Amino acid sequence: MLIGKKVRLRGITEKDLPKAVEYMNDPEVILNLITRIPYPVTLDREKKWYESQMENQDTYNFSIETLDGGLYIGGCGVNRLDLKNGVAVVGIFIGHKDYRGKGYGTDAMNVLLDFIFNQINVNKVQLDVFAFNERAIKSYKKCGFVEEGRLRQVIFRNGKYQDVIVMGILREEYFNNRKK
Repeated sequence: MLIGKKVRLRGITEKDLPKAVEYMNDPEVILNLITRIPYPVTLDREKKWYESQMENQDTYNFSIETLDGGLYIGGCGVNRLDLKNGVAVVGIFIGHKDYRGKGYGTDAMNVLLDFIFNQINVNKVQLDVFAFNERAIKSYKKCGFVEEGRLRQVIFRNGKYQDVIVMGILREEYFNNRKK
């Protein structure tokens, strides 16, 4: 387990899946997380994803749970790992409504960055975020991510074409930020 100030990251278990399906079907989560058509997630589909992750050596997925009470509130992880070029692509979601916008996601991302930069030999962590997801952008900036680019009008969401922002943090920036 990886421990932060508010959360711990632990391995995903099969008992997390029903709650994960509930979270993934929350309109706020699904509209801010996936690029495909926001179609409801089923328990069968989530189980297939879970089983596929057991054999995938290039991803590291975690359940996010609160330190006080051990409540499962979301997930995060390394979705793609390019060891040749030293780049990890990450993602995160807070599914439990009561824990959004209260620093739990920021803490989880900081714990994930600590894991990546101290346990995996990468130089850069990168993510994509929808430009309309202001809460997430603010959180990523608190973690030290900077905007590296903008993909204009590449996602159709909420009745119009929207931008996707590419953000990243370098190993050197991460360790410099920790010293401050």
